[in-house]
Amino acid sequence: MLMTDYTLVRTQRRTVAIYIRNIAGTSCAYVEVRAPIRMPKREIDLFVASKEKWITEHLALSQANAEKREAFALDYGDTAAFRGAPFPLVGIDEMSAGFNGERFYLPRGFTTKQVKSVIVLIYRRLAKLVIAARVEYYAGLMKMTPAAVKISGAKTRWGSCSGKKSLNFSWRLVMADDSVIDYVVVHELAHIAEMNHSARFWAIVAKILPDYKARQQRLKELQRRLYVEDWE
Repeated sequence: MLMTDYTLVRTQRRTVAIYIRNIAGTSCAYVEVRAPIRMPKREIDLFVASKEKWITEHLALSQANAEKREAFALDYGDTAAFRGAPFPLVGIDEMSAGFNGERFYLPRGFTTKQVKSVIVLIYRRLAKLVIAARVEYYAGLMKMTPAAVKISGAKTRWGSCSGKKSLNFSWRLVMADDSVIDYVVVHELAHIAEMNHSARFWAIVAKILPDYKARQQRLKELQRRLYVEDWE
């Protein structure tokens, strides 16, 4: 007996795949199954039933992560990461906000939602300064010339390189330590020469950062942490 309800999507694919999808704005999730157009429904049901344990575990994990995101808040006295280190959030008796190298500061009396919004604005300003400087340094080293360097609010991509050689970076990147920031910068600069992830592309990256795989791992660790933090 099939215990799992699922949404079936038929495609041109050759195999069956199961995905846990979140419902935007909620802590709810559902099971999506993608299957070949001509595969009999009974075969799909049998496959889903064989993955019942995996589905149950991942639905629970998805719900737990969603609840953490919903509960995420920033308040005075908390800390926020900048270039890999935590710094306190301090209220001041002035109508100004920023970062002075020792702390994030902002006016007193804000709600937690307002505190988060102000910190995001500070992060965006810091990202423009920090990332632009790293791009300038590595662009000279690699002899690459980006058409532009922009800061975005991207949630799922740390950086990107357009066909016109314009580089875009998520402001969230400034939470990472410098070695990770540099990896993303070099990665995107390398795309100016190779718009793919071929062996030639990775050779360009490795020439500048021989330890790029270790940096990739640290970036993934940050990504896992931010996954349960709602910075929207």
